[in-house]
Amino acid sequence: MKIRVVTGVALGAALVVPSAAWAAPTPDLTGAAVYAAAGNQLSRYTAAGEWHALASFGATQFAASPDGSKAAWITESGNLNIRERGKTSTIVSGLQGSAPCLTPVWSADSTKVAYPSANGTINAVRADGSSAPRKLGVSKGVCHLAWAGNGRYLAGFTSTGDALYRLDAKTGKTVMVKGVKGITHVQSLSPDGSKAIVAFPEGTQALAARTWPTTFKPVILAIPSGKRQKLPAKGNAIGAYYLPDGRLVLRMAAARTQPRQAAGHAHNTLVVFDSAGNELQRLAEPPKAKNQALLQVVP
Repeated sequence: MKIRVVTGVALGAALVVPSAAWAAPTPDLTGAAVYAAAGNQLSRYTAAGEWHALASFGATQFAASPDGSKAAWITESGNLNIRERGKTSTIVSGLQGSAPCLTPVWSADSTKVAYPSANGTINAVRADGSSAPRKLGVSKGVCHLAWAGNGRYLAGFTSTGDALYRLDAKTGKTVMVKGVKGITHVQSLSPDGSKAIVAFPEGTQALAARTWPTTFKPVILAIPSGKRQKLPAKGNAIGAYYLPDGRLVLRMAAARTQPRQAAGHAHNTLVVFDSAGNELQRLAEPPKAKNQALLQVVP
């Protein structure tokens, strides 16, 4: 069966009809996602085409939960805050604030948050504050933490941006990914922790620019070899994300020849692949999200 592509459909409607030869192990994505606009205004976009405010804050260290219902951030004064259902709670205090690369990260089930603390220690705490923080290990890579879907591995880069490390929370051991000389972002890990989606400095961009990027050129690295993996699609990719079930989502920039672009309807496109690199879906983002950071694609 040929893949049928329909253009100009709002996010939430699949643009691709998968081949009948492939049996989907999980439901298709609906298009729900979490975006960050200027001033760190976090919003969830739903399959019904609606926008809902999730959180708003001045901090630069933030993360949205994989289920799209919660936000976590570290305040300038060093508090780890959680916002859910319109309520903000402080669950950890005494952390380092005002550090743009020390972002918290959510577990795949959206129940726990991992965060860096003193001396390279990475802790995790339940988002509802029902238990004390638990030490996962110590790593030199604490910037832009990513947490694998299996819960075992976390990865981040060094504060100087010159190396990428993966922590094994089961053994407490870390490995340095080979060949990484400069890095500015870690977006996500494959579910088994064997691959990382990262960004490297582009053009005149400095290693010091480590705030959360609105868009970035994704590179998939094998761990620990550092071998670059080929993206499964051609075009201008401006983001990439692993879902906990192993699907890969590429964010593709709006095409210049896109219909109705002059009328303000230009949109980026999310292209979904299975673990073998087969295209499963193609979803149009809402035009409003075109210049916003994509924090989560919600299964």
